[in-house]
Amino acid sequence: MRVAVIHDWLYVVGGAERVLADILKCYPDADVFTLFDALSPEGHRQIGLKTVKTSFLHKFPAISRLHRMLLPLMPLAIEQLDLSEYDLVISSSYAVAKGVLTGPNQVHVAYVHSPMRYAWDLQHEYLRQSKMVWGLKSMLARLFLGRMRIWDVRTAHGPDAMLANSAFVARRIQKIYGRKATVLNPPVEIAAARADTPRGNYFFAASRLVPYKNIHLIVEAITKAPDLKLVVAGTGPEEARLKAMAGPNVEFKGFVSDAEMRALMAGARAFIFAAEEDFGIVPVEAQAEGTPVIAFGRGGALETVKSDVPGRTGMFFDTPTPEAILASVRRFIAEEAGFSREACRAQAERFSSERFRTELQRLVGEEILRVSETYPGLAPSMLAYARTRNGSSAKVAE
Repeated sequence: MRVAVIHDWLYVVGGAERVLADILKCYPDADVFTLFDALSPEGHRQIGLKTVKTSFLHKFPAISRLHRMLLPLMPLAIEQLDLSEYDLVISSSYAVAKGVLTGPNQVHVAYVHSPMRYAWDLQHEYLRQSKMVWGLKSMLARLFLGRMRIWDVRTAHGPDAMLANSAFVARRIQKIYGRKATVLNPPVEIAAARADTPRGNYFFAASRLVPYKNIHLIVEAITKAPDLKLVVAGTGPEEARLKAMAGPNVEFKGFVSDAEMRALMAGARAFIFAAEEDFGIVPVEAQAEGTPVIAFGRGGALETVKSDVPGRTGMFFDTPTPEAILASVRRFIAEEAGFSREACRAQAERFSSERFRTELQRLVGEEILRVSETYPGLAPSMLAYARTRNGSSAKVAE
């Protein structure tokens, strides 16, 4: 079975790229396509990339820094990638990858990290951050985003099946594309052996330091409470502003390695998460280290953090304000004895990489069989593959 995996673009190793890495563990002989590839050799190693086929956008100078300016060309670029020789196409899409062209003899399964939020429900915030609320630039941007929405909806009918990384994203897919999506939570690397790191006396936040992650709200909240300590890991354009507003009880670690990150998580009293994410891998990673989470009660966090008792692994605040965050931290301190490392780790195990890979292959197998029930033109190798997947044998017997 000839397999192609297509990912929007490659320039950092983030949550979507970790999903790509696990997809490639399921299909190690797959050819990988992307709009452009600006990853370092170390990034390639982390994901498990061998060779990558790129679009014409890859030839633009400084592409990793300027790619947002080329967004108008991305629909054209994705449609120029020739995947016609492949039997199975898996797209890993948070922008345009799902729009790749496929034919009737191919099965296309789209793993949707999120529909393009800057073109849909975050359009107004995107324009505000880009300082394009009024004027000619604003009008042109709004016209372009309108055209992107039309293209986005049209190409949503191309995949045979859509997988969503959370129920939150599945809801957005239903509203935007009018399609049902199966929820397959992304993989989280769970350490096989864990040392019970002694609890420190600090709260922890980690993220790329950009506005929508709301780290500034966490910093402002803890700065107002001199008796508390906050440690922040991560870098980004907001770093200087955050340091300027922070009190002496806030410590910035900058970039930290994966090992340092997990050690900081394991030693924290709680991990504070103030963003509205489609899924949010970092809160699961914190729970994997036995650390409870104080999260904004919107988006994917509602699916990854248990706030009910018994066995709760965190708590939520309802509004993204410093006052609400600080009140939630105070409430956590009062109830801290009610959280356990064991409960947090058990919750994180629900999102393991092994679970993701098993479910992905099962769902792909089921989709191949579903298509074959009404269309006899699929390659025999695809049916043979489908029959080896867990949960597929019953359909074959029927």
